[in-house]
Amino acid sequence: MNIRTSEQLFARAQHFIPGGVNSPVRAFKSVGGTPIFFKSALGAVLTDVDGNDYIDYISSWGPMILGHAHPTVTEAIREATLGSTSFGAPTEAEIELAELIVDLVPNIDIVRMVNSGTEACMSAIRVARGYTGKSKIIKFVGCYHGHADSFLIKAGSGLATLGTPSSPGVTPGTAADTLTAEYNDLASVEALFEANKDEIAAIIIEPIAGNMGCILPEPGFLEGLRELCDSTGALLIFDEVMTGFRLALGGAQEVLNIKADLVTFGKVIGGGMPVGAYAGPKEIMDFVAPVGPVYQAGTLSGNPLAMASGLATLRTLKNNPNFFSELENKCLALKAGIGEALSANNITHQINQFGSMISVHFTEEKVRDYNSAATGNNDTFKHFFHHMLNEGCYLPPSAFESWFLNNALTAEQIEQTISATSRFTKS
Repeated sequence: MNIRTSEQLFARAQHFIPGGVNSPVRAFKSVGGTPIFFKSALGAVLTDVDGNDYIDYISSWGPMILGHAHPTVTEAIREATLGSTSFGAPTEAEIELAELIVDLVPNIDIVRMVNSGTEACMSAIRVARGYTGKSKIIKFVGCYHGHADSFLIKAGSGLATLGTPSSPGVTPGTAADTLTAEYNDLASVEALFEANKDEIAAIIIEPIAGNMGCILPEPGFLEGLRELCDSTGALLIFDEVMTGFRLALGGAQEVLNIKADLVTFGKVIGGGMPVGAYAGPKEIMDFVAPVGPVYQAGTLSGNPLAMASGLATLRTLKNNPNFFSELENKCLALKAGIGEALSANNITHQINQFGSMISVHFTEEKVRDYNSAATGNNDTFKHFFHHMLNEGCYLPPSAFESWFLNNALTAEQIEQTISATSRFTKS
């Protein structure tokens, strides 16, 4: 596989862009080698600048659930550009997308559009603090809610200790208001509530985690969080930037039958355009300016191209009642085939999967949280990643990221991926 042009572009990029990339995971630091630069994509196939094709298991980290260059979406974007790429003023498309989201997602009345998942999560915790009058939030080790200061915190040594900044530039004062618990460990959350009585505004969580691989909530865990919030007056925030409109039309709330107080969205609701949103019941969302006192604004919020792309994507999902079952069946076939291939080659592994999210962990231990995900053999993952890349399969370049399937993926491409896996050895 010739990637000479990618190598040249990466060398050039490093002179003008931090690390040569505009998002760190793209730099291939955790797997080594040169990042691949792409020029086009169609369906489930990516084409790089050297003309190599790859089966795509990232789907732009989730948004391209219909596949790349889906004709309905691209035509909607094209038509929108004829009006203007931005107004900085209201458009009817904003209303239409908000109406559709409210219609599809349980337990929400009002939606505020923003420009990214980071912005959505940052805004949601601000609303939670404004609504409750409390300052502290609880997040979970291994859950990623964007790069806002409040989220770049790692746990101290004790379950009830305050967080400390895990990135330079995050102040100790900001860190002090973020408490960190262990995913799938309800006792660690209860301890934080006990140690911080009447101070916790909200719990924010990925209901199906995707940033330590795909991690499923164990029975009773999310239900326990809901009960804790109900009994203390804290809000439960579901970060559905990944899971919203990917697991079902109603997202994780629908699939898991658990109601959140606030929900954040991104990725799929923009169909690949930069977009995010946060939403909730009217009682809470009425705290957002200009109706309420919690301020949040954005020049490009509700951008007409993003609204057109999101509308086309969600309407396509809504009009295909078999979409999510078809996509999950593809993921189940991939899971079974990869598992059989790795087992046949005596490679220790765990595979986590939910809907169209899946991850492979090279460990004997059941992967249920960040600590168990970290037991994976990263050297084996690096070797696996580059083997699959050379075989024409583009996987997330990190052992701590979920794969995202899109529905353009064919049975033949899944078989090609399984066949490539069958040729993988650790030697």
